[in-house]
Amino acid sequence: SYKRSIANVYHNQSIIQLEGVQTKKDTDFYLGKRVAYIYRAKREVNGSRIRCIWGRIMRPHGSIGAVRAKFSSNLPPKSLGAPVRVMLFPSRV
Repeated sequence: SYKRSIANVYHNQSIIQLEGVQTKKDTDFYLGKRVAYIYRAKREVNGSRIRCIWGRIMRPHGSIGAVRAKFSSNLPPKSLGAPVRVMLFPSRV
């Protein structure tokens, strides 16, 4: 879902539940990693209908392993509940 408060909704920030992450301590590895929301568009641009919105994992959200990600542009409503790809870069090791 989008990050939100009572009066405001932030369409470029999303709350993401990562597979295999159960606690807030487990999210430390993913902080700063890049996230890609990939979708298909109707119109073809540069020979491809596949588009991508890039983001970055900012901080944990709650205590069950969810994280908050900030994307470069607003996410469309169909992205709610859709999968995102978490890249394993940049590395902090």
